[in-house]
Amino acid sequence: MVDGRYRVGRTAAEDGPSGRPSTVDSEHPPDSPLADPAAVHFDDEERPARALTGPIGIGVAVVAFVAALLVLWQVFRPLAQGSQFYLIVFLAGTLPLVFLVYRSGLEIKRADRPKRRDLPSVLDWVLAAITLLVCLYPVNPFGGGYDEFLNRQGLLDTPDVIAGAIMLVLVVEACRRTTGLALPIVCLAFLAYGYYGGLLPQNWSVAHSGLDFAQIVDALYNSGSGFYGTPLDVAATYIVLFTIYGAVLDLSGASRFFVDLSVAAFRKSRSAAGRTAVAAGFLLGTVSGSGTATAVSVGAVTWPMLRRAGYPAEQAGGMLAAAGVGAILSPPTLGAAAFIVAEYLDVSYLTVLGWAMIPTVLYYLGILLAVEIDVRRFQVKAIDVPQVSAWRLLGRFGYHFSSLVMIVVLLAVGQSATRAVVYATLLAAVLSFLDRRAWLTPGRLFAALSAGVRGVLPVVAVCAAAGIITATTTKTGLGAQLASLLVSGASAVTDNPTVVLALTVVLAAIALAILGLAVPVTASFIIGWVIIGPALLSLGVSPPAAAMFVFYYSVLSEVTPPTALAAVGASAITGGRTVPTMWQALKYALPAFLAPIAFVLTDPGEYLLARGPVIGIIWATVVAGFAVVGLAVATGAWVPGIGPAGPASRILGGAAGLLLLYLAPLTIALGAVALALAAGIAIIHRTGRTTL
Repeated sequence: MVDGRYRVGRTAAEDGPSGRPSTVDSEHPPDSPLADPAAVHFDDEERPARALTGPIGIGVAVVAFVAALLVLWQVFRPLAQGSQFYLIVFLAGTLPLVFLVYRSGLEIKRADRPKRRDLPSVLDWVLAAITLLVCLYPVNPFGGGYDEFLNRQGLLDTPDVIAGAIMLVLVVEACRRTTGLALPIVCLAFLAYGYYGGLLPQNWSVAHSGLDFAQIVDALYNSGSGFYGTPLDVAATYIVLFTIYGAVLDLSGASRFFVDLSVAAFRKSRSAAGRTAVAAGFLLGTVSGSGTATAVSVGAVTWPMLRRAGYPAEQAGGMLAAAGVGAILSPPTLGAAAFIVAEYLDVSYLTVLGWAMIPTVLYYLGILLAVEIDVRRFQVKAIDVPQVSAWRLLGRFGYHFSSLVMIVVLLAVGQSATRAVVYATLLAAVLSFLDRRAWLTPGRLFAALSAGVRGVLPVVAVCAAAGIITATTTKTGLGAQLASLLVSGASAVTDNPTVVLALTVVLAAIALAILGLAVPVTASFIIGWVIIGPALLSLGVSPPAAAMFVFYYSVLSEVTPPTALAAVGASAITGGRTVPTMWQALKYALPAFLAPIAFVLTDPGEYLLARGPVIGIIWATVVAGFAVVGLAVATGAWVPGIGPAGPASRILGGAAGLLLLYLAPLTIALGAVALALAAGIAIIHRTGRTTL
């Protein structure tokens, strides 16, 4: 914020590559720490989309706007034909847009050809038209209508099978366009298993009787576990509403306010630049809901500050990536997979928010400790920032927090998550008129609603494709079989129940980390839940602990080398080397990797999900906080409040962190001793250096 003014909102033509309003601007003076070198936006679930303008851009925006109206109508006046009918109509309104908005990647570029506008090709239009037809096929009156189509479940006619097969191909292609090849390959592998699994030796645990092609199409096209299963249901009811809310909140000026408030809050101190980046990531994540988008948006604004303060590019990039990923882990919006957690476990979204509170505190405690350590390690210096009072900002623009608070309050009084976010969206739209430059006029409201639907297109493609995995797993019983193999592998090492659980958890964490390297967060959670979830449940882990374990490890793929999309995006902003930036991001996010293991290893671990007696929750949180301190000593080579940590102190700090997170009396005592020894050795070394 400069001179009490800041730019809010952008026109449709200025939108970022994903079609959503960019959260950064360039209205600040060039010498301001808030100056934006480039408006960059990248979503962790998608590949860059076309920035369509002209008649085609308007047409896409109109269709997206109509889809948004349908979504809002469904909240208050659900379609009489039921939820699956709504999903069919919703998919018909969104999936064809994928082929117009996202490139096929098959275009051949020749240097001797003049550069042309990036418009959909003839093939894109044909695929969009076919997609519309096959999406609406189940409700077409010439085939007997929707009810008659449902009555043919298990006995599909030949035209049904043909339409379903075409739909299958188009869903996989839409997924490839938005996320790349990895998830489509996984989907094809599951399809191959469903079709050829009957040829496997029947003494193999993963063998089954086999499914013919018509059975596979029936499971995908005419059941509640395929294309129109829980993942798409969540995308069409919860996720799309939150993307619309984020677009409205962004255009109302909230994004700029959150960043400006973060700058003003810390003023001039050595830690101000790092704290600002972390705080801005947390606040801006409520608008974005995307780890990579938040890291890039915050980095574009705060990297000039971090650079002038003396942060190396790799450390700054790692900090930005970790802060951005925290947006997916943090209430009140969390990430898309959190809605699927609520749906799978049949609990309210507010309950899931409650489970995430303490892990979020521990996560940001770890990041802030790392920031304070890096300030001292890299001799970061204070920088001058615009002298704007944080209290003045809060007094003038603090109303932007109102809609966020409203979501939590409405959930607490029993409103559904869908209604809560709609009411919050309306409040954000009304409050925009408190700032003349942020008025949500009819045109800008149209842009926000259409941008919200465009923002959910890659998630729709992912969730529809995830239906292939869930349907195959359900039909063949693969989930239970793979879970049994996972537990059997751990049991082959030892018959001690505690060790079996620990080995299973480690194997599950590795599997989820590897899975997250290839597929987006939402798909990673769905696959992990149907395969790894049953393994944890079979060992006595409670459903909430198992679900949150899978959720956190799915999200953390964003900072897991060698892909780590959030770190890649941040390194593009800072100019740092990509791989070292990934390892720095991993250092900042380390508490989030280890805390979920505490959920499932011991009964007190569930206290970290705010499940249990109040006293138990308090002491578990305090102990876990000291565990995070130990991990910070190990990764940062510094003991907070004392000074540099040598190899012995780092080893003891790491051991203390692991022991304390186990949350058993003996390990807590050993961990406390190890942490005290780490501090004591650091004091002795500091005293020795001072004497010399």
